[in-house]
Amino acid sequence: MSDETPLIRSLRAAVAAAPDDVPLRLHLAELLLDAGDTDGAVGEAAVALQQAPGDQSARALMVRAMGVTAEPTAPVAPETPVPSEAPVPSQGSAPHGPTPQLPAEPDGFDWRAAEEEVGGIVPPRFVGELGEPLSVDGHGDPGSADAWDAEFPQGVRLSDVGGMQDVKDRLEAAFLAPLRNPGLRKLYGKSLRGGLLLYGPPGCGKTFIARAVAGELGASFLPIALSDVLDMWIGRSEQNIHDIFVNARRNAPCVVFLDELDALGAKRSRMQHSGLRNVVNQLLTELDGVDGGNEGVFVLAATNVPWDVDIALRRPGRLDRTLLVLPPDGPAREAILIYHLRERPIESVDLGKLVKATDGFSGADLAHLCETAAESALLDSARTGEVRMIGMRDLLGAAKQIRPSTEPWFAAARNVAMFANDGGTYDDLVAHLKRKRKL
Repeated sequence: MSDETPLIRSLRAAVAAAPDDVPLRLHLAELLLDAGDTDGAVGEAAVALQQAPGDQSARALMVRAMGVTAEPTAPVAPETPVPSEAPVPSQGSAPHGPTPQLPAEPDGFDWRAAEEEVGGIVPPRFVGELGEPLSVDGHGDPGSADAWDAEFPQGVRLSDVGGMQDVKDRLEAAFLAPLRNPGLRKLYGKSLRGGLLLYGPPGCGKTFIARAVAGELGASFLPIALSDVLDMWIGRSEQNIHDIFVNARRNAPCVVFLDELDALGAKRSRMQHSGLRNVVNQLLTELDGVDGGNEGVFVLAATNVPWDVDIALRRPGRLDRTLLVLPPDGPAREAILIYHLRERPIESVDLGKLVKATDGFSGADLAHLCETAAESALLDSARTGEVRMIGMRDLLGAAKQIRPSTEPWFAAARNVAMFANDGGTYDDLVAHLKRKRKL
């Protein structure tokens, strides 16, 4: 680099400032080749070809830089065998007799050899995992219902959900009792299908309840998130929703759990993008079972803001039943605290007092409380050099530091309960706010 001419150094700076300028890069390669820097010329020509694979000037320059000659096109008479004692001309030495060396044409260039030589200089443009080619959308085989694998939640039952008896009773009436009593189901004409919308403040166990319902039914469980559905390609999001329900019908009885329904099924009147409206339309079609019966397919959905969900999704035959999942009650908080403290060193913990101090905490808040108390004891042990147990002082101190994450949600829900409770949709929310004297 130090013995380069000022012109080459200037061209290098210009190429660095405009890396997509192919003619400029080829001019630099020409100068490098004339200066005897073959490797530098090959590297620049390779980058130019990467940017413009069909550029004939770049191809011809690569041929020159690689020093490859074209094969003679005219038939050549067999050469006279050379005795073993005769000296063999070294590569590059002039052979006996005038044999013209024709410049190689681009079509006769060995591109595989060139690729191997410059492989360490220019990285590959497209790389598939394990050397496999990528599909159009980069996600493997498109349009296949097998892309979504149903789970089987082993050992998770509603009895594992602490407290929340009202929630369990509603689930029993909506799903569990008809399944356990096929004779009564036939007598009363109860369909083995349905939809239920779980709503409430975040961190209160809506996803865990959905898994428990699947375990109680002995059914497969198909959790669907927003990232599983939305796709950048036109029509692929709708196809994803269709494939999900095809898979659910194939694995019936199956619980399809749609998390964050407000994002997937937001009100179409507020949408500016037609693609998102089509996603809601496709979801409505699948819930109605137009393309295939939904017998044995139970749709559970969860949202923190049910008032942002498109009203059409909550009409009869779709997600027509709504269930409020409140912060855990006393027995549920006790069960959650025991779970998060079971493997931690604790002593003299008064669960009754701790349960009273955590009224209004969500399940996530309780997990954070136990983590904060453990941090306090750990830091104290590190400072003193003496390991101590987690006690009530740590737990109550953490409870005072943590503000329940459910409070902002109830502040927003209060306005909905007061002014947007058309048809009694949020009667259970109104009743809860009245019990808490927040309405």
